[in-house]
Amino acid sequence: MPSKLPVIAIILFVIALTATGVFYTVDERERAIVFKFGEIIRSDDKPGLRMKLPFINNVRSFDARVQTMDAEPELYLTIEKKGLVVDSFVKWRIIDTTKYFVSVGGQTSTASTRLRQLINDGLKTEFGKRSVNDVISGDRAVIMNVVQENTNREAKKYGLEVIDVRLKRVDLVPEISQSVYDRMEAERGRVAKELRARGAEAAERLRADADRQSQIIIAEAEREAQVKRGEGDAEATRIYAEAYSADAEFFSFYRSLEAYKNTFKNKDAMMVIEPDSEFFKYLKNPAR
Repeated sequence: MPSKLPVIAIILFVIALTATGVFYTVDERERAIVFKFGEIIRSDDKPGLRMKLPFINNVRSFDARVQTMDAEPELYLTIEKKGLVVDSFVKWRIIDTTKYFVSVGGQTSTASTRLRQLINDGLKTEFGKRSVNDVISGDRAVIMNVVQENTNREAKKYGLEVIDVRLKRVDLVPEISQSVYDRMEAERGRVAKELRARGAEAAERLRADADRQSQIIIAEAEREAQVKRGEGDAEATRIYAEAYSADAEFFSFYRSLEAYKNTFKNKDAMMVIEPDSEFFKYLKNPAR
């Protein structure tokens, strides 16, 4: 019996080794390819425990989760030949393991290089169709959608799916940034000057209108005053006429008193007249 123990041990070792080579596990986060002497015979096995022929089949697994590739900032030219520094990233995953292995050898670095080239070509084309103002003012979403769709169509040839393309940052190169800033500053200065000129013109127009209205009001007041004075003079004349008609002598006396008052209003006034002048008529003979 003791002599059989080594044989039993060897048999158990062979069985364990064979069992290890027969079974393999596919994780839910992976995609697997089964080879037979280097030739692909099966791919994209469902997750779980699987079997293979030991020493004949071998298995390679690849990460099927969504992966993110941060691209290096690149310089792209707009339709005006102005440079924009663009920082972007891409989200992708494997959807066809066989194509992925055949096209890029199952190498993530090679897949990233291919995707980076596709993204660069797409962004170069889209930026070359647009002006700086278009890119900055609102076409970024359109650019991302177009590049994602075009890149995804090409990436399927490598067994990949491009889920998303994002532009993290779009900046003008320093010298262009300063030029744009100077132009914007000049434009704002021009607009401000134009607005000030319009304001001054409006203010002058308001002042002129106010002066015109003031002159109209003053002229209207003068006209009304003249009318009132004319009416007053007419009324005074009427009253004088009535008084004269009622008592001519009294009216004459009243007019003489007015003449005296107006003549001696100034204390320094001096008159040289004959004593028997008509001017002293009522002073000589008050009884009359």
